[in-house]
Amino acid sequence: MHKLKFNTLHSVDTEYSADSIEWCTHPRYQSYFVCGTYQLEEQSGDANATRTRRKGRIYLYKFCPTGKMLTEVHRVETAAILDMKWLTVEPNENPLLAAVNSFGQLELYVVEGETLKITSSLDLNAECDDLLALSLDWRYTPAGQYQILVSDSKGAVNLIDYTPQCELNKAQVFAAHGFEAWTCAFDKWDMNRVYSGGDDILLHAYDLRSCMRIFTNKSHNAGVTCLLSHPECEHLLLTGSYDEHLRTFDTRAMKQPLGELNLGGGIWRLKLDPLKRDLVLTACMYHNFSIVQLSHGMLEEPRLVGEYYEHKSICYGADWCRDVQDKEDLYTATCSFYDHKLCVAQVENEESE
Repeated sequence: MHKLKFNTLHSVDTEYSADSIEWCTHPRYQSYFVCGTYQLEEQSGDANATRTRRKGRIYLYKFCPTGKMLTEVHRVETAAILDMKWLTVEPNENPLLAAVNSFGQLELYVVEGETLKITSSLDLNAECDDLLALSLDWRYTPAGQYQILVSDSKGAVNLIDYTPQCELNKAQVFAAHGFEAWTCAFDKWDMNRVYSGGDDILLHAYDLRSCMRIFTNKSHNAGVTCLLSHPECEHLLLTGSYDEHLRTFDTRAMKQPLGELNLGGGIWRLKLDPLKRDLVLTACMYHNFSIVQLSHGMLEEPRLVGEYYEHKSICYGADWCRDVQDKEDLYTATCSFYDHKLCVAQVENEESE
Protein backbone atom coordinates (compact mmCIF):
# COMPACT_ATOMS: atom_id res chain seq x y z
CA MET A 1 0.00 0.00 0.00
CA HIS A 2 1.09 3.58 -0.73
CA LYS A 3 1.83 5.96 2.11
CA LEU A 4 -1.29 7.78 3.26
CA LYS A 5 -1.62 11.49 4.00
CA PHE A 6 -4.21 13.55 5.88
CA ASN A 7 -5.77 16.60 4.27
CA THR A 8 -7.36 18.72 7.01
CA LEU A 9 -10.81 19.99 6.05
CA HIS A 10 -12.00 21.44 9.37
CA SER A 11 -10.48 22.50 12.68
CA VAL A 12 -12.90 23.32 15.52
CA ASP A 13 -12.45 24.64 19.06
CA THR A 14 -14.54 22.37 21.31
CA GLU A 15 -14.13 24.79 24.28
CA TYR A 16 -13.86 21.90 26.75
CA SER A 17 -10.95 19.43 26.55
CA ALA A 18 -11.84 16.75 23.97
CA ASP A 19 -11.13 13.04 24.43
CA SER A 20 -13.61 10.87 22.52
CA ILE A 21 -14.85 10.61 18.92
CA GLU A 22 -17.37 8.08 17.58
CA TRP A 23 -18.70 8.10 14.01
CA CYS A 24 -22.18 6.63 13.56
CA THR A 25 -22.70 3.70 11.17
CA HIS A 26 -26.51 3.61 11.28
CA PRO A 27 -27.80 3.61 7.66
CA ARG A 28 -29.68 6.89 8.14
CA TYR A 29 -27.01 8.61 10.23
CA GLN A 30 -23.69 7.83 8.55
CA SER A 31 -22.93 11.54 8.19
CA TYR A 32 -23.08 12.07 11.98
CA PHE A 33 -20.50 11.69 14.72
CA VAL A 34 -20.20 12.63 18.38
CA CYS A 35 -17.35 14.25 20.28
CA GLY A 36 -17.08 13.86 24.06
CA THR A 37 -15.29 16.31 26.36
CA TYR A 38 -13.79 16.35 29.85
CA GLN A 39 -13.27 19.65 31.67
CA LEU A 40 -11.82 20.16 35.15
CA GLU A 41 -13.39 23.05 37.03
CA GLU A 42 -12.25 24.19 40.45
CA GLN A 43 -14.98 25.01 42.94
CA SER A 44 -14.45 26.76 46.25
CA GLY A 45 -15.47 24.71 49.26
CA ASP A 46 -14.83 25.63 52.86
CA ALA A 47 -11.89 27.76 53.93
CA ASN A 48 -9.49 24.82 53.88
CA ALA A 49 -10.57 22.93 50.78
CA THR A 50 -11.09 23.40 47.08
CA ARG A 51 -13.01 20.75 45.20
CA THR A 52 -12.59 19.89 41.54
CA ARG A 53 -15.65 19.22 39.42
CA ARG A 54 -15.43 17.24 36.23
CA LYS A 55 -17.94 18.45 33.70
CA GLY A 56 -18.39 17.67 30.03
CA ARG A 57 -20.36 17.95 26.84
CA ILE A 58 -21.36 15.63 24.05
CA TYR A 59 -21.41 17.36 20.67
CA LEU A 60 -23.36 15.89 17.76
CA TYR A 61 -21.90 16.89 14.38
CA LYS A 62 -22.99 16.35 10.81
CA PHE A 63 -20.35 16.09 8.09
CA CYS A 64 -21.38 16.23 4.43
CA PRO A 65 -18.68 14.65 2.23
CA THR A 66 -20.18 16.08 -0.96
CA GLY A 67 -19.66 19.69 0.06
CA LYS A 68 -17.08 18.93 2.77
CA MET A 69 -19.29 20.86 5.22
CA LEU A 70 -19.22 20.33 9.01
CA THR A 71 -22.12 21.45 11.23
CA GLU A 72 -22.71 21.17 14.97
CA VAL A 73 -26.36 20.14 15.25
CA HIS A 74 -26.76 19.50 19.00
CA ARG A 75 -24.89 19.52 22.31
CA VAL A 76 -25.64 17.98 25.70
CA GLU A 77 -24.26 19.26 29.01
CA THR A 78 -23.27 16.33 31.21
CA ALA A 79 -20.54 14.97 33.46
CA ALA A 80 -17.07 14.57 31.98
CA ILE A 81 -17.11 11.95 29.23
CA LEU A 82 -14.51 9.15 29.23
CA ASP A 83 -15.77 6.94 26.40
CA MET A 84 -18.72 6.48 24.01
CA LYS A 85 -19.95 3.80 21.61
CA TRP A 86 -22.83 3.58 19.11
CA LEU A 87 -25.17 0.61 18.85
CA THR A 88 -26.55 0.58 15.34
CA VAL A 89 -27.86 -2.93 14.69
CA GLU A 90 -31.07 -3.68 12.82
CA PRO A 91 -33.55 -3.63 15.76
CA ASN A 92 -32.97 0.10 16.25
CA GLU A 93 -35.00 2.50 14.16
CA ASN A 94 -32.74 5.24 15.51
CA PRO A 95 -29.14 4.85 16.68
CA LEU A 96 -28.39 4.43 20.38
CA LEU A 97 -25.33 5.98 21.98
CA ALA A 98 -23.78 4.72 25.23
CA ALA A 99 -21.52 7.03 27.23
CA VAL A 100 -19.55 6.56 30.47
CA ASN A 101 -18.59 9.48 32.66
CA SER A 102 -16.75 10.88 35.66
CA PHE A 103 -19.74 10.29 37.96
CA GLY A 104 -19.34 6.52 37.49
CA GLN A 105 -22.45 6.40 35.32
CA LEU A 106 -23.43 4.60 32.15
CA GLU A 107 -25.89 6.70 30.14
CA LEU A 108 -27.84 5.76 27.01
CA TYR A 109 -28.96 8.32 24.43
CA VAL A 110 -31.17 7.99 21.37
CA VAL A 111 -30.88 10.21 18.31
CA GLU A 112 -34.23 11.63 17.24
CA GLY A 113 -33.97 13.90 14.25
CA GLU A 114 -30.82 15.83 15.08
CA THR A 115 -31.18 15.70 18.87
CA LEU A 116 -29.56 13.47 21.48
CA LYS A 117 -32.08 12.44 24.15
CA ILE A 118 -31.12 10.49 27.28
CA THR A 119 -33.20 7.35 27.78
CA SER A 120 -31.51 5.39 30.61
CA SER A 121 -28.85 5.78 33.27
CA LEU A 122 -27.08 3.45 35.71
CA ASP A 123 -24.75 4.28 38.62
CA LEU A 124 -22.02 1.65 38.70
CA ASN A 125 -21.41 2.20 42.40
CA ALA A 126 -23.72 4.66 44.13
CA GLU A 127 -21.73 4.32 47.37
CA CYS A 128 -18.43 5.47 45.82
CA ASP A 129 -18.28 9.20 45.07
CA ASP A 130 -14.90 9.10 43.34
CA LEU A 131 -15.56 6.22 40.91
CA LEU A 132 -14.95 7.01 37.24
CA ALA A 133 -16.42 4.85 34.47
CA LEU A 134 -13.52 4.63 32.04
CA SER A 135 -14.41 2.62 28.94
CA LEU A 136 -17.21 0.60 27.38
CA ASP A 137 -18.04 -1.90 24.70
CA TRP A 138 -21.39 -3.35 23.70
CA ARG A 139 -23.11 -5.78 21.39
CA TYR A 140 -26.44 -7.21 20.28
CA THR A 141 -26.47 -10.97 20.80
CA PRO A 142 -28.07 -13.62 18.56
CA ALA A 143 -30.53 -14.18 21.42
CA GLY A 144 -31.83 -10.66 20.94
CA GLN A 145 -30.16 -9.16 24.01
CA TYR A 146 -28.07 -6.06 24.44
CA GLN A 147 -24.95 -6.51 26.56
CA ILE A 148 -22.64 -3.71 27.70
CA LEU A 149 -19.20 -3.92 29.30
CA VAL A 150 -17.97 -1.02 31.43
CA SER A 151 -14.58 -0.76 33.11
CA ASP A 152 -13.91 1.59 36.02
CA SER A 153 -11.24 3.38 38.02
CA LYS A 154 -11.38 0.84 40.87
CA GLY A 155 -10.24 -1.96 38.54
CA ALA A 156 -13.61 -3.63 37.98
CA VAL A 157 -15.30 -4.71 34.76
CA ASN A 158 -19.09 -4.64 34.84
CA LEU A 159 -21.35 -6.71 32.57
CA ILE A 160 -24.69 -4.96 32.09
CA ASP A 161 -27.84 -6.21 30.39
CA TYR A 162 -30.14 -3.78 28.63
CA THR A 163 -33.62 -4.01 27.20
CA PRO A 164 -35.85 -1.03 26.36
CA GLN A 165 -38.46 -2.49 28.74
CA CYS A 166 -36.22 -3.49 31.65
CA GLU A 167 -33.71 -0.66 31.37
CA LEU A 168 -30.14 -1.30 32.59
CA ASN A 169 -29.29 -4.16 34.93
CA LYS A 170 -25.86 -5.06 36.29
CA ALA A 171 -25.44 -8.80 35.68
CA GLN A 172 -21.84 -9.55 36.67
CA VAL A 173 -18.81 -7.76 38.11
CA PHE A 174 -15.22 -8.90 37.62
CA ALA A 175 -12.63 -7.61 40.11
CA ALA A 176 -10.17 -7.56 37.26
CA HIS A 177 -7.30 -5.21 38.11
CA GLY A 178 -5.46 -3.80 41.09
CA PHE A 179 -5.48 -0.31 39.57
CA GLU A 180 -7.58 1.43 36.89
CA ALA A 181 -9.20 -0.90 34.36
CA TRP A 182 -8.52 1.33 31.37
CA THR A 183 -10.25 -0.77 28.75
CA CYS A 184 -12.60 -3.70 28.12
CA ALA A 185 -13.95 -5.48 25.04
CA PHE A 186 -16.16 -8.35 23.91
CA ASP A 187 -14.61 -11.02 21.73
CA LYS A 188 -16.23 -10.58 18.29
CA TRP A 189 -16.19 -14.34 17.65
CA ASP A 190 -16.70 -16.02 21.02
CA MET A 191 -19.91 -14.88 22.73
CA ASN A 192 -18.66 -16.14 26.09
CA ARG A 193 -15.31 -14.33 26.19
CA VAL A 194 -14.46 -10.78 27.29
CA TYR A 195 -11.15 -8.96 27.72
CA SER A 196 -9.85 -6.25 30.03
CA GLY A 197 -6.66 -4.23 30.29
CA GLY A 198 -5.44 -2.27 33.28
CA ASP A 199 -2.88 0.08 34.75
CA ASP A 200 -1.32 -2.96 36.45
CA ILE A 201 0.09 -3.85 32.94
CA LEU A 202 -2.09 -6.98 32.76
CA LEU A 203 -4.37 -8.21 29.98
CA HIS A 204 -7.09 -10.61 31.14
CA ALA A 205 -9.70 -12.79 29.44
CA TYR A 206 -12.82 -14.09 31.22
CA ASP A 207 -15.46 -16.70 30.48
CA LEU A 208 -18.95 -15.25 31.03
CA ARG A 209 -20.45 -18.68 31.72
CA SER A 210 -18.25 -19.52 34.68
CA CYS A 211 -17.00 -16.01 35.60
CA MET A 212 -13.53 -17.61 35.60
CA ARG A 213 -10.37 -16.06 34.21
CA ILE A 214 -9.20 -17.79 31.03
CA PHE A 215 -5.73 -16.27 30.88
CA THR A 216 -3.54 -13.41 32.02
CA ASN A 217 -1.03 -11.95 29.58
CA LYS A 218 2.05 -10.04 30.82
CA SER A 219 3.55 -8.91 27.51
CA HIS A 220 3.04 -5.19 28.12
CA ASN A 221 5.60 -2.98 29.86
CA ALA A 222 3.07 -0.38 31.03
CA GLY A 223 -0.69 -0.04 31.42
CA VAL A 224 -2.93 -1.67 28.79
CA THR A 225 -5.11 1.15 27.45
CA CYS A 226 -7.10 -0.15 24.46
CA LEU A 227 -8.29 -3.43 22.94
CA LEU A 228 -9.71 -4.44 19.58
CA SER A 229 -11.10 -7.87 18.74
CA HIS A 230 -10.87 -8.02 14.95
CA PRO A 231 -14.35 -8.44 13.41
CA GLU A 232 -13.10 -10.01 10.17
CA CYS A 233 -10.24 -12.18 11.38
CA GLU A 234 -11.04 -14.77 14.02
CA HIS A 235 -8.60 -15.10 16.95
CA LEU A 236 -6.90 -11.75 16.18
CA LEU A 237 -6.69 -9.34 19.13
CA LEU A 238 -5.01 -5.93 19.00
CA THR A 239 -3.78 -4.03 22.06
CA GLY A 240 -2.42 -0.58 22.78
CA SER A 241 -0.40 0.44 25.81
CA TYR A 242 1.27 3.30 27.62
CA ASP A 243 4.51 1.55 26.59
CA GLU A 244 3.89 2.96 23.06
CA HIS A 245 3.54 -0.41 21.31
CA LEU A 246 0.72 -1.69 19.15
CA ARG A 247 0.61 -5.49 19.52
CA THR A 248 -1.25 -8.23 17.68
CA PHE A 249 -2.09 -11.54 19.35
CA ASP A 250 -3.51 -14.90 18.36
CA THR A 251 -6.00 -15.55 21.19
CA ARG A 252 -5.28 -19.31 20.95
CA ALA A 253 -1.59 -18.78 21.83
CA MET A 254 -1.18 -15.78 24.12
CA LYS A 255 2.32 -16.34 25.49
CA GLN A 256 3.82 -13.77 23.12
CA PRO A 257 2.58 -11.30 20.49
CA LEU A 258 2.37 -12.16 16.81
CA GLY A 259 3.78 -8.74 16.02
CA GLU A 260 4.40 -5.34 17.53
CA LEU A 261 5.14 -1.80 16.41
CA ASN A 262 6.43 1.14 18.44
CA LEU A 263 4.31 4.15 17.48
CA GLY A 264 5.48 6.55 20.18
CA GLY A 265 3.54 8.51 22.76
CA GLY A 266 1.37 5.79 24.30
CA ILE A 267 -1.66 4.39 22.42
CA TRP A 268 -5.17 5.28 23.60
CA ARG A 269 -7.52 4.31 20.71
CA LEU A 270 -7.58 1.69 17.95
CA LYS A 271 -10.11 1.99 15.11
CA LEU A 272 -10.41 -0.28 12.06
CA ASP A 273 -11.14 1.40 8.73
CA PRO A 274 -14.68 1.03 7.33
CA LEU A 275 -13.41 -0.12 3.91
CA LYS A 276 -12.04 -3.30 5.52
CA ARG A 277 -8.51 -2.77 4.22
CA ASP A 278 -7.02 -3.73 7.62
CA LEU A 279 -5.96 -0.16 8.30
CA VAL A 280 -5.94 0.84 11.97
CA LEU A 281 -6.31 4.46 13.04
CA THR A 282 -4.41 4.92 16.31
CA ALA A 283 -4.45 7.78 18.82
CA CYS A 284 -0.85 8.02 20.10
CA MET A 285 -1.35 10.31 23.07
CA TYR A 286 1.88 12.29 23.27
CA HIS A 287 2.91 11.96 19.63
CA ASN A 288 0.28 12.02 16.87
CA PHE A 289 -2.50 10.12 15.15
CA SER A 290 -1.13 7.28 13.02
CA ILE A 291 -2.45 4.76 10.49
CA VAL A 292 -1.09 1.23 10.64
CA GLN A 293 -1.41 -1.47 7.98
CA LEU A 294 -2.02 -4.97 9.36
CA SER A 295 -0.47 -7.89 7.49
CA HIS A 296 -2.55 -10.46 5.66
CA GLY A 297 -2.74 -13.70 7.58
CA MET A 298 -1.23 -12.09 10.70
CA LEU A 299 2.24 -13.40 9.76
CA GLU A 300 4.05 -10.08 9.29
CA GLU A 301 4.68 -7.12 11.57
CA PRO A 302 2.20 -4.21 11.49
CA ARG A 303 3.48 -1.36 9.31
CA LEU A 304 3.18 2.42 9.73
CA VAL A 305 1.63 3.99 6.59
CA GLY A 306 0.38 7.44 7.68
CA GLU A 307 0.90 10.13 10.33
CA TYR A 308 -1.10 13.21 11.34
CA TYR A 309 0.52 16.03 13.32
CA GLU A 310 -2.26 18.63 13.30
CA HIS A 311 -2.86 18.31 17.07
CA LYS A 312 -0.53 19.87 19.65
CA SER A 313 -1.90 18.29 22.84
CA ILE A 314 -2.83 14.80 24.10
CA CYS A 315 -4.26 12.81 21.18
CA TYR A 316 -7.19 10.88 22.64
CA GLY A 317 -10.20 10.62 20.31
CA ALA A 318 -10.22 9.17 16.79
CA ASP A 319 -12.57 7.50 14.35
CA TRP A 320 -13.24 7.41 10.65
CA CYS A 321 -15.95 6.94 8.05
CA ARG A 322 -16.33 6.38 4.35
CA ASP A 323 -18.21 8.48 1.82
CA VAL A 324 -21.32 6.39 1.11
CA GLN A 325 -21.51 7.87 -2.40
CA ASP A 326 -17.84 7.37 -3.22
CA LYS A 327 -16.81 3.96 -1.90
CA GLU A 328 -13.10 4.79 -1.98
CA ASP A 329 -13.06 8.03 0.03
CA LEU A 330 -12.08 7.88 3.71
CA TYR A 331 -12.40 10.61 6.33
CA THR A 332 -11.21 10.87 9.92
CA ALA A 333 -12.37 12.85 12.93
CA THR A 334 -9.74 13.36 15.63
CA CYS A 335 -9.60 15.36 18.86
CA SER A 336 -7.05 16.41 21.44
CA PHE A 337 -7.22 17.42 25.05
CA TYR A 338 -5.71 20.63 26.41
CA ASP A 339 -5.93 22.48 23.09
CA HIS A 340 -9.60 21.34 22.90
CA LYS A 341 -9.29 20.77 19.18
CA LEU A 342 -11.42 18.72 16.78
CA CYS A 343 -10.26 18.07 13.22
CA VAL A 344 -11.94 16.43 10.24
CA ALA A 345 -9.56 15.27 7.51
CA GLN A 346 -9.65 13.34 4.26
CA VAL A 347 -7.25 10.42 3.96
CA GLU A 348 -5.57 10.17 0.57
CA ASN A 349 -2.79 8.21 -1.10
CA GLU A 350 0.48 10.08 -1.09
CA GLU A 351 1.91 10.42 -4.57
CA SER A 352 5.07 8.40 -5.14
CA GLU A 353 8.16 10.43 -5.89
